[in-house]
Amino acid sequence: MAAPALPGAAGSAVRGLLGVSARVGVLAAGGSGDEPPVTIPRDPAREAARRELSKRMYHENDPGLIQRALNAFWDWVGGLLDTAASATPGGALGLLVVVLVVVAVLAALWWRLGTPRRTPVSTATLFDDRPRSAAEHRAAGEAHAAQGHWNQAVQERMRAIVRSLEERALLDVRPGRTADEAAAEAGRALPAHADRLRAAAREFDDVTYGGRRSDEQAYLRIAELDRDLERSRPDLANSATATAHGTGRGAAG
Repeated sequence: MAAPALPGAAGSAVRGLLGVSARVGVLAAGGSGDEPPVTIPRDPAREAARRELSKRMYHENDPGLIQRALNAFWDWVGGLLDTAASATPGGALGLLVVVLVVVAVLAALWWRLGTPRRTPVSTATLFDDRPRSAAEHRAAGEAHAAQGHWNQAVQERMRAIVRSLEERALLDVRPGRTADEAAAEAGRALPAHADRLRAAAREFDDVTYGGRRSDEQAYLRIAELDRDLERSRPDLANSATATAHGTGRGAAG
């Protein structure tokens, strides 16, 4: 049986050892009539070959550790694909069709549902700069809306709503208040608008803390809520309870 091909010096060494082995075999078979046959045990011969081939000169061109790892990885990937192709009707072509269908389904879901976003938790304060009146916040919101800056327009209009309720004494003045807290307290004073207030606070949180982009429709909804609240009369009993509740938690000033 022919020996496997080996590169460079390793191949030369193996061929040399095989030549010696062949000559030894001839002598062992009685190639010379006037000398006794010479026999070499197999294990010492194998050990001599192993020592010879372990020399550094035979491994100078061996691939490095990273290259061997990459080769093993690509062999694994190739085996995995071969297994999948053999298990898929139509072989490699069938596997390609399945992959394309999966990619198309994922793309359709992404397009339909949009980028996944986490539900924001409102922990920062609603007002983060110098105190401004409701009219100033409205003017800022309208200026942003005129330029198509919907995130900033939504934020300023929500601040206008809360500041207006504070100016009307429907909410106590509390600098540390969040949009969610303001919506919950205002909803007790103006129960007919409680759901819209919560939705406005959620929109504010989404664009401020959730990384979401707002749009014109969201701004128009909050601006309409602001106008409706201006014309609404509060439920005085609930308003008194809400004010007392807020004052009991502190922060007026």
